[in-house]
Amino acid sequence: MSEKQQIRTMAFAAICQAAHLVQQTARSGQCDDDQLRETLNGILVTDPKTPEEVFPPAMLREGYRAIVEQLGNSSNPKNAELTRYVVSLVALERKLAGRRDVLNMLGERITQVKRQLHHFDLLDEPVLANLASIYSEHISPIGPRIQVAGTPLYLQQPLVQHKVRALLLAGIRATVLWRQVGGRRRHILFSRRKMVEAARNTLNHL
Repeated sequence: MSEKQQIRTMAFAAICQAAHLVQQTARSGQCDDDQLRETLNGILVTDPKTPEEVFPPAMLREGYRAIVEQLGNSSNPKNAELTRYVVSLVALERKLAGRRDVLNMLGERITQVKRQLHHFDLLDEPVLANLASIYSEHISPIGPRIQVAGTPLYLQQPLVQHKVRALLLAGIRATVLWRQVGGRRRHILFSRRKMVEAARNTLNHL
């Protein structure tokens, strides 16, 4: 297995993990705090020396599992909703890539979040609200909008809304990384076996 394939799979696992946590949060109102923290932390890594600094593979267990379950040949039913989130994130990132003005604004807003972390924890509501507003104000309007399904009781709660939008922002960050390491939509179709093999191999070593 080539290092390039492993890195691409890692970045795609980060997209899948963000989508998985969006689905989990929207359905149940909560998700694992450690996974949430590690996934959101990738947004703040803006000048990494290696791709693994953005999303350490050891923190992407759910993302790798999603690759195996969604792209593998098992007879288990596929998670169509999760697939829709991933495809939507990939499409939205392509719109974002052509908007230099928005990318510059994202850099400024993320710098603000880093300053905010001098006074708050990453999972404190003011920080989650700030991350959510970056997504809703600068990325979502570019379109196509991502329609999140879930339990209305939870989706009406501001904190749940903040978490979902912050995770969608993390999903966009993961998609940007995936593009940067050579990921393309055709790989999802034509390199499925290699991606599943890389994901299984990583899971066996976590």
